[in-house]
Amino acid sequence: MDFMKNKHLIIFFSFIFLNAALSAQQPSTLTLTELLNIVRKFNPIALQANISVDSARANLLSVRGAFDPELAVYNEQKTFDGKNYFFYTNPEIKIPTWYGIEFKTGLENNGGLRLDEEATSGRSSYAGISLPLLKNLVLDRRRASLQQAQILIKQSEAERQNAYINLLLDATKTYWDWVREYQVYTIIKNTVEVNKQRYQLVKRSYAGGDRAAIDTVEALTQLQTFLFQESEAYMRWMDAGYELSLFMWLDKQEPYRLPANVIPDSSWNITKLASYPIPLIDEAVQTTMTTHPKLQSIGFKLNILEVERKLKFQSLLPKLNVNYNFLSKGYEPWKNVGSTLFQNNYKFGIDFGVPLFQRQARGDLKMARLKIDQTTLQQKLTSFELENKLRTYHNQASSLKTQIGIYEEVYRNYQKLLSVEELKFSIGESSLFLVNSRELKTIEAQQKLMELKTKFFKSLASFQWATGQF
Repeated sequence: MDFMKNKHLIIFFSFIFLNAALSAQQPSTLTLTELLNIVRKFNPIALQANISVDSARANLLSVRGAFDPELAVYNEQKTFDGKNYFFYTNPEIKIPTWYGIEFKTGLENNGGLRLDEEATSGRSSYAGISLPLLKNLVLDRRRASLQQAQILIKQSEAERQNAYINLLLDATKTYWDWVREYQVYTIIKNTVEVNKQRYQLVKRSYAGGDRAAIDTVEALTQLQTFLFQESEAYMRWMDAGYELSLFMWLDKQEPYRLPANVIPDSSWNITKLASYPIPLIDEAVQTTMTTHPKLQSIGFKLNILEVERKLKFQSLLPKLNVNYNFLSKGYEPWKNVGSTLFQNNYKFGIDFGVPLFQRQARGDLKMARLKIDQTTLQQKLTSFELENKLRTYHNQASSLKTQIGIYEEVYRNYQKLLSVEELKFSIGESSLFLVNSRELKTIEAQQKLMELKTKFFKSLASFQWATGQF
């Protein structure tokens, strides 16, 4: 019996020292808004999403390089055994344009004993144009790549936003799990204090001859039970804090461990949930179908595939390119251009070609259309899934709101029963067993109420996530 008493005293004082150590640290409050701000600024997943947008912008800059003017200089000469065989000097500027037309101009200075027969001896100049008349007239690979790169930036921004809302939803749910565990720990901790006082009261009553010895055993057993539950609740709260720390990083990309003296904000618990607004489902569905980043990303993907389809269609057309160069002696190619375009001093050519069976072009076009069909089906499926999730979370929030209202009444009734039982016990008209039973039911109702409230806020967060407006 002495051993049991000593064991109980050890447990009792160990929790006194634990509570003293915790109370020595000044608690600070972490709100959900503060957490989400930290996640947006410093979480690596959020930063990775930003990098994807920067990569898309870098890709656009690279693709635009295909429209950069090009300066080239060709120079070659040969002398052998005292003879000047040839020398060529040909600086040239090419200017590509958006419509597939390419302008070029250049100078030539050629000479030597064995000059190529096609080369013009001496100084000359030229100004020319290259124009596609069938294939690549409306669209070519260069223009298609630029259009796709521009759309890709919008798609990457939508994907970044989608990654944001997924991350923020996970952080929000983890926060409410942390809140729930803290609330449970607080409930049990307060119950322990009540049972400590009751145990001391029963002991004094026993010493005064007003209570039986068995009442002290029952009071102690109840206290020990709640001490054990307090230890478990504290452990679950700490574990929930570790889970929450995964979302919290410092500004130098260093992980952050949530201290034990940081507690969740409890102002939400004062709010009357009966008057808490729940968004209208039909308006939310309509908004989601037009603004959700996941649907926007698929829409941009369809735009990219449509550009690819148009490009593949160009492959069905015959190739017909016209090249014209106006030639001039000396370095003044602009002289007499209007009067001699097709009379003298010009170089003209036509490049024509078409595959006879067009199997590659037809196959590429069919594959492009199939990709569009596949992505369209994905878009419809995603729209239906989002709408279904919206209605599910809306139904959950509405049902939980009703359940919370009911359970608030249940909890208040249990409190009344417990108060009456404690009063009857104090005047000797009830037993400690009945008081303990009432107390257990009251605590169960209080914990259930906290669980319903945190589920309610998690369902609202999920509903907000499904709308894409986080």
